[in-house]
Order: sequence, then C-alpha cells, then structure tokens
Amino acid sequence: MRDGIAQIQEELGVTPSFPAEVEDAAAQAADGAVLPGLDRTDIPFVTIDPEGARDLDQALHLERDGDGYVVHYAIADVAAFVKPGDPVDVEAHRRGETLYGADSKVPLHPTVLSEGAASLLPDQERPALLWTIKVDETGEGTDVDVVRARVRSRAQLDYAGVQAQVDAGTADEMIGLLREVGELRMKREAARGGVSLPLPEQEIDIDGDRWTLSFRDLLPVEQWNAQISLLTGMAAASLMVYARVGLLRTLPPPEPGEVQRLHRTAKALDIDWPAEQLYPDFIRSLDPAKPQHAAMLLACTRLLRGAGYVGFDGEVPEQPEHAALASEYAHVTAPLRRLADRYASEVCVALCAGDDVPGWVLAKLHDLPATMQGSGQKANAYESAVVDLVESAVLRPHVGQGFPGVVVAVDDEEPAQGEVVVQDPAIEARVSSKSGDPLPLGTHVEAVLAEADPGTRTVRFEV
Repeated sequence: MRDGIAQIQEELGVTPSFPAEVEDAAAQAADGAVLPGLDRTDIPFVTIDPEGARDLDQALHLERDGDGYVVHYAIADVAAFVKPGDPVDVEAHRRGETLYGADSKVPLHPTVLSEGAASLLPDQERPALLWTIKVDETGEGTDVDVVRARVRSRAQLDYAGVQAQVDAGTADEMIGLLREVGELRMKREAARGGVSLPLPEQEIDIDGDRWTLSFRDLLPVEQWNAQISLLTGMAAASLMVYARVGLLRTLPPPEPGEVQRLHRTAKALDIDWPAEQLYPDFIRSLDPAKPQHAAMLLACTRLLRGAGYVGFDGEVPEQPEHAALASEYAHVTAPLRRLADRYASEVCVALCAGDDVPGWVLAKLHDLPATMQGSGQKANAYESAVVDLVESAVLRPHVGQGFPGVVVAVDDEEPAQGEVVVQDPAIEARVSSKSGDPLPLGTHVEAVLAEADPGTRTVRFEV
C-alpha cells in the first residue's frame, strides 16, 4: 500500500516533503512571528475537528446576544508567517492546496507551520483573523467584522466526542448554542433554496498493517460546525461584493436540461417528483438508505459540477453566486489547507479596517482561479487514485465472489455499463451487464467481482 501511494505521488508530481530552502524559511517564520496587539485570549475558543487532526484552521465560540447570538470564529493567520514572494509563498502557489488520501497527506505548507506554529492548537497563543458575526433569532447574519488578534484555544475537541456529549445530554452551553445556530442556519439554507447531498462518506480505516473501507453518515455536529464556516464564507462574500473587490467561490445554476434529465431519472426509479417541487426540496426528501434514493442522489451530483473561483476588482462578476448555497460565497476558513483563503481573508481584513487592499493581493486575484482549478483537479485525482488503490487491494483475494450491491448509475451511451455500490466492503466501482442488457438502475443486484488489480488500481464487477 505504501509503495502504491508513493507511485501515485510520483505519477502526479507531488510529494509530502519540501525543498530545503522552503523548510528553512518556514522554520525561521515559525520562530519569528509577531503576535497582534489586540489580545482576545479572554474568549474561550475550542476547536472541533476529526480525531487526531493537527492542521487546525478554525476555533469557535458562541454566546447569546438578546434574542440572537454572537459568533466568534478565529481563523489561522497564515499571512503572519508567509510573506509575498518568500520561498514558502512560492511553493504554496505551486501546490495550491493540501492533498488528502488515506493517511498520506501532501500539505500546502511545511508542517512546522501547518501543524505547529500557525495551527490553533490548544493552550497556545496564536495570531488569528478574528471574525465576529452577529446572528439574529432566525439564524440570519446581521453584522460582520474581522480583525487581527491573538487568541488561545482552550481545548481540542473531536466530532465523535462532542456528538457523544450531545446525545448524552452532558454537552456544555456553548455546544448547545452551536446546535441552535447550526440548525437555524440549515433552515435558512432550505428557505433560500440551497441544497446539499446527504451521501455517506467513504472512509479508509488503518489499523497497523490492516486497511479497511467503510461508509459513514455525517454526524449532526459536523453539519452544525460546517454551517458556521458557511456563515463566515457568506459574510466574507457580502463584504467583497459590496466593495467590488475580492475572490469568490462560484457554481453556475444548473441548466434546465439537466433538471429535466433528473426528472426522467426519478421517473425511471419510480420516485415521485411533483412538477411544481423545486429540485432542492426534492433532494431534501430523499433517503440515502433506500436503494432507489441512493441512485437518485448520485445522479443529482451532476448539478454540483463546475464550481470554481472568480477574482474581481472594480466590477462584480456577472455570475457571482454559488448555486448550491443559493448565495454569494467565499473560501476564507481554511488557509492552512487552501491558498485562496489567505487572499480572500486579506481582502476582508482590509475592507473592515477601511484600508486599501494590499497590492500583493490585487496582483494575484485574476491568476488565483486558474491556480486553484489546477490544484483542485490534482486533489481529486490524488484522492480518487488512493481510494482505487485501497479498493483493489482489499478486494484482490475475492475475485469471482458475489457481493450484494445496488446499481447507482447507468452510462447514457452504454446502458450495459455503470456504477455499483457494495456496502461490505464499502466500495463504489464499475459494473457491466454480462448479457449486454441495460443495467437495472436503483435495484439490488448480486455483483460478481470480475477484476481487482492493485497494479492498475482497477476494480470491476459483473451482473
């Protein structure tokens, strides 16, 4: 497995290691960072991330404010360590974002920064961009400000642990407020016409030399936490759109033909979709535990393709919205892992201070979309290749064996070809009809493993 991942990294031209001059510059930056004068270590921040995470971009705290709320969101201040044109900055532009695959991370920044001096680790004073967002009793953001400040996280929490406390009724007041605001924001998302696909996540679990696969649903606390990030990204976008300068994350609205195609898929799967029901409401009505609905949800991912970035200075883009969120939106909450966030955040800090946007930011606004598009494609290729490797290795001893599964996709041009999801082990792979007849979309099948080759990272089933 390790050799296979090393081969994937070589094929894509990526490596977890950094050139010596980049590591040296990062180490010097880690030692020489200056903390902001504004001291907000009085705010009892916590981080909530996957267990064992070290690159902690975000720390949060919520409090009541009359009938509403105040959200404090501290974001790692990468610009306190990385200067325009220095070796770390040049390398970050070459990489674009952190790549993830099993436990083989290819980081955007050297770990002395991303998992050390810049990370919002507990009980450490850190430079941060402190977002303060007021939220009314309906969950709507009403006011936003972002400043540089020193902060200190009180605790590093993980999703499973927090969810266990919520379920047991032992979570503290702040986590209760996270739940309140998260659920209010989810209701507002539905009211706006936003859409998210509740597809289970495929995970690679590693225990010593044993690699296994599983599907898992997102925990409620993960969704509440995500809503705080989305709230901040929408607030950032509103600042930039008003000032007519910035970097937005966009997604074009679906073409009418794509929605009509999904109506035909729903009909083929015998799922009722009233003509007057908008597709976001239809998607929210689906249950991924039902085979037909799982196939329908996978088909709906077509509507979420085409996301990108757009930089602007002087005129708002013709299409500024992120269609899945039904709102303007910007990436600003993960600067340790995404290059674009550092630039969008700097725009917002300047706007809130009444200052000019730094020249080094303006100089890159129109180049960043292409940089991030390239890094996004590489990140998807890396993750997919690692998953393909693990799937083929896990299944290799079972060629010829039958597995219960569900046909979740059928190719348009070749209906005898498609995709099947097997629950145990948790795999989605290519499937073909041995008879040449069209595959039965959205139905249970006995899928026979025809091929599993870690050398080519290929898995193929037949029915």
